[in-house]
Amino acid sequence: MAVYKRSYHGYSGALTPEWSRFAIIPRYAYRRLFQSKIMTAFFVLCFVSPLVFLSLIYVANSFGSIAGLFGAKGARSPITIDGEFFLIYLGVQSPLAFILASFVGPGLVSTDLSNRALTLYLARPFSRVEYVIGKMSVLLVLLSTITWIPGLILFGVQSALAGGGWLIHNLWVAWAIFAGFWIWILVIALTALALSAWVKWKIAAGALLLGVFFVGAGLGQAINAVLDVRWGRLINLSDVFAAVWSNLFRMPNGRDISPTSAWIMLALVCASCIWLLYRKLRAVEVVR
Repeated sequence: MAVYKRSYHGYSGALTPEWSRFAIIPRYAYRRLFQSKIMTAFFVLCFVSPLVFLSLIYVANSFGSIAGLFGAKGARSPITIDGEFFLIYLGVQSPLAFILASFVGPGLVSTDLSNRALTLYLARPFSRVEYVIGKMSVLLVLLSTITWIPGLILFGVQSALAGGGWLIHNLWVAWAIFAGFWIWILVIALTALALSAWVKWKIAAGALLLGVFFVGAGLGQAINAVLDVRWGRLINLSDVFAAVWSNLFRMPNGRDISPTSAWIMLALVCASCIWLLYRKLRAVEVVR
C-alpha cells in the first residue's frame, strides 16, 4: 500500500492469548495431513489393535459365562489381564506410532526452512520455543490419540469389569502405560523435528529417522562384537526403550542394560535434539 495515501492503520482487533499462540500451527497442520487418503487410512488402521485388545479384555472377564453356554462350567480364562498384557499392547502400538511419526514428522520443519518461511514466523510475536512447541504438538496429539489414550481406556474398561480390588492392586499399570508411551512419543517427536530441521529434503529426513533405530541396532552389535563390551547396546534405542518399559511394567529385563543407564541415554538423546533445534532454528541464516 502506498505510503502517501495515509490509509494504513494498525490492527486493532482482539489478540490471541500468548499462551495459546502455538496452537495455530497444529490447527492448519492437521488440515493438510488428513487431506491425504493414505494418511487417513493408516491413522484409522492404528485403532484396530486397541479394538482387538478390548475384545480380549471382554473375553477374559466373561470367559466363565461364555464357557458355561457350552457346558464347561467353572472354566478359567487362559487370558490374564495384568502388566504383561498391557506391555504387549505397548509393544504393538509403539511401532505404529513410529511409522506415523516417520510419515508426518520429517515435513514439519523442513518445509518452512526450504521455503525460508521461518523468518515470517519469528517476525511476529512468536518465539522459537513457541514454534517448536507448536510443531511438536502436531506429533504429540496425533501419537497420543493412538497410544496412551486408548491404553488408559482399556485399563479403565478392565477396572470396571474386574472390580475395585483389581484396580487398587494394579493402579501402577496405569502409570506404566502413561509414562511408557510418553517417553516414546517425546523421543520420537524430538528426533523427527531435529532431523527435519537439519535435512531439508523430506524423504531423506524420513530415511534418517528410520536409520536412527535400524542402523543404531547394527552398530551397537558391531561394537559389542569387536570390542568385547556390553555398552554398545546403549546405541540401540530399541533395547534402551525395552529396558525402560520392562522397568516400568515390573518385568524381568533380558538385556544387558540397567534401567538407570537407559533413562540417562534417553535424556541425552532428548538433550541432543533440543540442542540441534536451538542451533538450526534462527530468524536469519548465513549462506556461504
